[in-house]
Amino acid sequence: KFEEAITAAKNADVIVLCIGENSYTETPGNLNDLYISDLQTELAIALIATGKPVIVVLNEGRPRIISKFADKVPAIIQTYLPGNHGGDALADILYGDVNPSGKLPYTYPQFPNSILSYIHKPSEERETVEGVYNYSADFNPQFIFGHGLSYTTFTYSNLMLSTAELSGSEKLTVTVDITNSGSREGKEAVELYTSDLIASISPDVKRLRRFEKISLKPGETKKVTFTLTINDLYFIGMNNKPAIENGEFKIQIGKLTKNFMYKKL
Repeated sequence: KFEEAITAAKNADVIVLCIGENSYTETPGNLNDLYISDLQTELAIALIATGKPVIVVLNEGRPRIISKFADKVPAIIQTYLPGNHGGDALADILYGDVNPSGKLPYTYPQFPNSILSYIHKPSEERETVEGVYNYSADFNPQFIFGHGLSYTTFTYSNLMLSTAELSGSEKLTVTVDITNSGSREGKEAVELYTSDLIASISPDVKRLRRFEKISLKPGETKKVTFTLTINDLYFIGMNNKPAIENGEFKIQIGKLTKNFMYKKL
């Protein structure tokens, strides 16, 4: 009933397009291609062509690739495989009775062979090489790890570190102000990442070290405090044991960053 669905959609104000996968477990769910199925892709493109706003609802147990139409829709809701009451939860979000606050627990790929994690090495991310063959090794996910939208907006400010020079086994206190800059009460997951800028073994680009979920009324500001220990700065060294080295580290919360130096005693 492909054409019937398109005809009906032309008379709607808004299209809610539910696509994805059937339920599955283990081997019965194995597949050879991460792209969402061809017919579902064709349906999505045809519905977008009607000019009506399309809300895509993804029912899936893994990130099926939707890059052929993802940038052409104003909203995408990820429901995973939600169980018997998933429809009730989805309806609450679609109608605005619940303000969504979920964050992606993985990196959502844009292409089948581009499945780098957010903790990839710096050498795994570079600009396209110009020449006869244009090899691409860019980190280009559809959605980054920790991404998630809300019906309100949050503003980050005043990122502060307790010290700019950490030494020995001292602890580092990190504070940041979060403001609900929108018109609705909402929850925000505040994520703290660290980056070891130079190490004897190529460090990960960044790693999630702490997170805290807070609720804010419109216009309200809260100060969030995190405490890091030197255990949060370790990496696995050449002898396959945890190691920490003198050098510069970066703290990132939202788009805010601060650097500090670590020195062994």
